[in-house]
Amino acid sequence: MSGMRRAAAVLTAASAALVLAGCQTLRPVKPTPVAPQPAPAPVIVVPKPPPPPPPPPPPAAPKSCVPKGLSAAPRYPDSDAALRAAPGAADRYQLLAAGRILRQERLDDLERVITACR
Repeated sequence: MSGMRRAAAVLTAASAALVLAGCQTLRPVKPTPVAPQPAPAPVIVVPKPPPPPPPPPPPAAPKSCVPKGLSAAPRYPDSDAALRAAPGAADRYQLLAAGRILRQERLDDLERVITACR
């Protein structure tokens, strides 16, 4: 039995050694001084710029003040070629008179349109 006692004694000694080693790790540890942290930089909140204003609407297409009923300029009978081709002075005079009447009518039409546009 002495072998058992010896084993028990060794076991007891080993247990005591482990317990003592474990107790040393439970010793209170002095706190290490902690360097003070610098204060965090203040957070600067920059307001979001307002959105740009919407673009202006495109200008309306200019309204034409010329009536749709205004016809194109007529072909005047007193052109240079017609006057040269006329057989006599009386024929040329008639061509000039007819051209003058057409021009006067066209001028009256255009004056009415211009007055309405103003």
